[in-house]
Amino acid sequence: MRLKFVTATSLLALCLFTTAEAVEINQDGANAVRDTLTKLLPDDLAKSGFIAVNPAGTRYEIIYDLAKLLAKADPATFTINGLTPFSTFATPLDNGLWNIEGDDNFNVSGHFKGPDQKPTDFTYSIASIVYSGVFDPAISYLRSGTFAAKDIKIASKSETEEVHATIASMDQKLSSTDSAGGSARIDFVGSASMSGFFEQVSGVQMPPIEIRAGSIIVDAKVNGLPAKQIREMVLFVLDHLDEKELSAENSAEIKGIVKEAFPLLTLFSETIAVNDLTISNEMGKGGAKAFAYNLALDGPSDAMRFGFGMNAQEISLDTPLMPANYATFMPTNFDFQLALPNLDFAKFGDALMAVDFNDEAPEKTGEEMAKKLFRDGRLAVEFPRISAKSAVYDVDMTGKIEGRVDTEKDYSMEATILARDLDKTITAVQELAKTDPDLNQVSFGIMMVKGFAKTDSDGRSRWDISISRDGSVAVNGQQIKGPDGPDQDQGLDADQEQESDQGQDAEPAPPQQP
Repeated sequence: MRLKFVTATSLLALCLFTTAEAVEINQDGANAVRDTLTKLLPDDLAKSGFIAVNPAGTRYEIIYDLAKLLAKADPATFTINGLTPFSTFATPLDNGLWNIEGDDNFNVSGHFKGPDQKPTDFTYSIASIVYSGVFDPAISYLRSGTFAAKDIKIASKSETEEVHATIASMDQKLSSTDSAGGSARIDFVGSASMSGFFEQVSGVQMPPIEIRAGSIIVDAKVNGLPAKQIREMVLFVLDHLDEKELSAENSAEIKGIVKEAFPLLTLFSETIAVNDLTISNEMGKGGAKAFAYNLALDGPSDAMRFGFGMNAQEISLDTPLMPANYATFMPTNFDFQLALPNLDFAKFGDALMAVDFNDEAPEKTGEEMAKKLFRDGRLAVEFPRISAKSAVYDVDMTGKIEGRVDTEKDYSMEATILARDLDKTITAVQELAKTDPDLNQVSFGIMMVKGFAKTDSDGRSRWDISISRDGSVAVNGQQIKGPDGPDQDQGLDADQEQESDQGQDAEPAPPQQP
């Protein structure tokens, strides 16, 4: 939310306090806080008076009057109504930290013209915003905090598009601890939830589309974050925004900060879960009982693992665009997981430190950096799980592909595919082929593939597939394709050559099922 962003941006400036105890709760102290908050702003903004600070008992009241920032805006291109001042209260604590809290609401409307000069009307309201937290000036960030908002409404309307969105409630939590080992790094844990999400989008040439979600839940974790060094990077950038070229001294300074910050983290994970998701328009309705996305980066700096995945359960689709005889092939559940192991961020960081920030990077720099990150250019992609299930199929796959970042030809693959009730799948395809004869080839292909399968103890059909760098392919230990290239038979001994010659006129043997 924009209001939250403004507050967070202002909190960032509090980093300029040395310790909380150094600030007295009086008007002089209030003026010092105001000057600190506006120190990094352009003079015209600093002198606009949009930030005022007053002593309020044992704390300071920081008043943000954003309307003063917009006083010089051209009303022909931008106007806003209802933008009243809001307050954040900052209390210095004995340990040098600051307690931050606020309780506000927001209700504005107006219009603006974009680059195309077409007008857009908007309204934006939040019935209640309540937040509190403990801010650490040493890292320019909250050590802990909570944020809650209720009854959020957003609307915009232009000549070509109209958007309406509502959120019943939104909650966020943040906590932190010092990382183990006394490394002056911090571990953060955060969570957020949203309920009653609704959005409708329509346009001149687009019928209304509606998106609904009963709830959205986010969980995130970051370990080993060098928060102080990140703060120094931000301040360095702000101090040198107007410089077209860094001096040798400044270049060395920022490289030193970045080098000290590496590795930037030891773990990052994020999971987003959407429950009771529906998407509908005049052509039909679809959705899922649950949809989730996950992202993770974990491990030592010279062998980190990046993982990404998404999955959905109880998928539904009701639309005349889907022929009824194809409906059974629509997946009701799917899961896709991907990982990149052994990422060498240590060597990548060393290579980054060798870059001249003032020179235009040559075209090969990106490739060289990739070779550092992927260990001499060797790339591995793992698939811990890919699965799909419907009324007529149930398939799981795991595998790994190895190759190089500088070519698409030099690669190998190991994969295992498991299918349950394969005969049911074949029967369904054959039935569908009665109305779509092209699917007869699909049915024939599945039956051929079935001939190579093994049967696991749980009844599933199994294919262990191996593709070597020389192009040879084997399924369940049986070679299906030999090495690529015109010289593939030159290495045969005399007996093998004789067997090969004798077999030229023979009918190929059908695949055998163990």
